[in-house]
Amino acid sequence: MNMGMGLYQEQTLRLVMTPELRQAITILQYSTIDLISYLQEQATENPVIELQEAAGEVASAKVEKPTHELDWKEIVGNRATGEYSVAKNDSTYNPLDYISQGATTLYEHMENQLGYVKGFSPLQRKIALFLIGNLDEKGYLEVSAEEAAASLGVELEELEDVLSVLQHFDPVGVAARNLEECLLLQLEHLALDDEKIVQVVKYHLQDLADNRYQRIADKVGCTVLDVQAMADLVRTLNPRPGAAFSTNETRYVIPDVSVEKVGNEFVVLVNDIATPRLKINNFYEKMLKQPKSEEEAKQFIHDKLNAAMWLAKSLEQRRLTLLRVTQAIVDMQLEFFERGVHYLKPMTQKEIAERVGLHESTISRATSNKYVQTPRGIFELKYFFTSALSTASGEATSSESVKRRIKALIDQEDRKVPLSDQKLSEMLLTEGIEISRRTVAKYREEMLIPSSAKRKRF
Repeated sequence: MNMGMGLYQEQTLRLVMTPELRQAITILQYSTIDLISYLQEQATENPVIELQEAAGEVASAKVEKPTHELDWKEIVGNRATGEYSVAKNDSTYNPLDYISQGATTLYEHMENQLGYVKGFSPLQRKIALFLIGNLDEKGYLEVSAEEAAASLGVELEELEDVLSVLQHFDPVGVAARNLEECLLLQLEHLALDDEKIVQVVKYHLQDLADNRYQRIADKVGCTVLDVQAMADLVRTLNPRPGAAFSTNETRYVIPDVSVEKVGNEFVVLVNDIATPRLKINNFYEKMLKQPKSEEEAKQFIHDKLNAAMWLAKSLEQRRLTLLRVTQAIVDMQLEFFERGVHYLKPMTQKEIAERVGLHESTISRATSNKYVQTPRGIFELKYFFTSALSTASGEATSSESVKRRIKALIDQEDRKVPLSDQKLSEMLLTEGIEISRRTVAKYREEMLIPSSAKRKRF
């Protein structure tokens, strides 16, 4: 046996994560809004790329071509015209242009009201502005009265007087120091602050949240029905009066795919309206053709053109993958689209991967943060992947349809005798759905439905 050392040639196959492949994977998992931001970044970094507002068109699954038959020159357009897009429409429609933005903050709203207060001295106005500036997004005062007085160098009594005025500003309950004070200010405004409800809010708020009405009735000295009426009243109050003026960024959902019913058939369309088209800058196109251009400049432009070509390929690959995956989901969940959520079938990413001939990780990326608009509403693509629960007949049903059935049973229950988790489990068993009490409790909590003890009415 020859154990000597030497040089040998050997051919091997292995997957190499090239920059182009990494870019295609990144683009595939982007939502429409994230993709718009990514394209804008690429246009900033690559001078060859220009972004043209998308035409009001959508791509249909009915014109899908296999990847190996695609003509990338057709996709990116005729290089002589400088266009890297099939779309020739110059529409500048952008749905984000028609979304309004709140113009008034809580501070501005309170400051405007302060201008109408008569009799305030300059010092009192200074105190008021300091307190307004220390309100959090919920409308609560973030600092204590003692800390505020010490910071301003004023008497605590004078600061309390100013705070009392601010607490009668709009929205009702603003500038409160805690939840109890916020609710009491609203009850005072409604002239409903009788002695018993004030006592309940001050000392028994947690019992009220837990529906321990009998304990409250014993301590306050009233009937359980009276406590229940007080609880109903308290729940109508606003625990976050400043939330209407919150300046938190709002995230908007633009459906990446839409499903429309045409006759007796469901057609899948990719939403390309919001996504800008790639276009090649004519200046660099002409410079590349000029014989007098420097070789270094030509090489730079050539590299940037190749980067633009790869970007266009990745975008088209994303479009085709979304079409194929969504069409497979529609084919498997046809009863859901025809008859509703109760007919949602159990489905896994592995099943879709086998159906479209892609890897399971590709399905995960294609459905991550993607939304589909259907005749039954807008859903995240991940919504259709649900676990299976067995039925008495041996068939499988989806966990989402079971959740909806649990909610329907709770909506129809007698609130004086609410259904326990065990009772719900037994009722589902009579319908052929085998599910344990613990699973019922898990699904109920996921739907933010309180327990039977907290749902009980007297």
